[in-house]
Amino acid sequence: MKKFLIVGLMFSVITQLSAQNKEDILRNLENPDTLKQQSAQTSSDKQPMVIVRKIVKVVDGDSIIEERIDTVTSVNALTVDSDNMAWVNTMGDTIKAAKGDTVVVRLGKKKMVIVDSKDKTVIEIPEKGKKSDEIIEYKEVKKFKGHWSGFELGINGFMDKNQSMTQTGDIAWMDLKQARSWNTNINFTQYSIGFGTDKAGLVTGLGLEFNDYHFSNPITLKVENGVTVVDSSYIQAGYKVEKTKITMSHLTLPLLLEFQIPMGEKRKDRIYISAGVIGGVRLGSHTKVVYDDGSRHKDKNRGDFNIATLRYGLTARMGYKGIRLFANYYPVQLFEKGKGPELYPFSVGLVLVPFD
Repeated sequence: MKKFLIVGLMFSVITQLSAQNKEDILRNLENPDTLKQQSAQTSSDKQPMVIVRKIVKVVDGDSIIEERIDTVTSVNALTVDSDNMAWVNTMGDTIKAAKGDTVVVRLGKKKMVIVDSKDKTVIEIPEKGKKSDEIIEYKEVKKFKGHWSGFELGINGFMDKNQSMTQTGDIAWMDLKQARSWNTNINFTQYSIGFGTDKAGLVTGLGLEFNDYHFSNPITLKVENGVTVVDSSYIQAGYKVEKTKITMSHLTLPLLLEFQIPMGEKRKDRIYISAGVIGGVRLGSHTKVVYDDGSRHKDKNRGDFNIATLRYGLTARMGYKGIRLFANYYPVQLFEKGKGPELYPFSVGLVLVPFD
């Protein structure tokens, strides 16, 4: 009989020590930056109630707070990792606060992982139809951004049917003062379409192109019998011609294929190369002559001068940091076929002010 009493007393002491050990471990969980046990109460049916709050700092003072109230039949239903004080399991539900900016939340068989890094936040959640231990990852994808919008300045020129930039023979009167023939582009709208990466894609948009062609000869243009020809009336009248030019403007629509080569971590530290086509619609055109017949005068004559209404061109662009170049060539004749000299416009220049 005494033996039975001694065994009973030993069993009671072991049970009390085990319960005390569990209680001590739970009390040690009081850490304001990981998991905190706030209180232990007893419900009306004498079952202990445990309130568990998880506080995890994510970004500069911001916090994610998970709070859960679970009723368990006994303290033995709780399992705690006493080494790192990181896990609290209540009725099969698990919450873990990992080191750094990673948070793992597991509710039953479902799992969600939140990882906050320097430049992005990754959330991993289970996908329907997959096993409970499989997760899918949602990442912030960097968008492709091309190079079109900006303020550009360059020079204009003509090529003849032999691809020569010097006008001779019957079109010698169209020879230009190259240094004063300016090309100005204002590309005000841009749309970029990536190929699933931020380093390659298509670029389109809208722009305005202004072309000034300064003649090196003291002539201007006129339409005679439906054909654009030279007008030398100012010379014949003995006037001193100071400046003479033709100006035209177009609305442009590009379609470019662009590739970017990283040379550093930032987007501006990339070399970009693009090529494609540019469509254009003529908005207006006029000639201007500044001459002196004893006093200074300006004559401006507006008209289409048989300049093609629609045109398309080939373009190539490249740049690195603050140096950006462009070149445009139009294989469509400047004047409508048979209604003027056969000339093909081109322009080269710099992007002075990018809008990106």
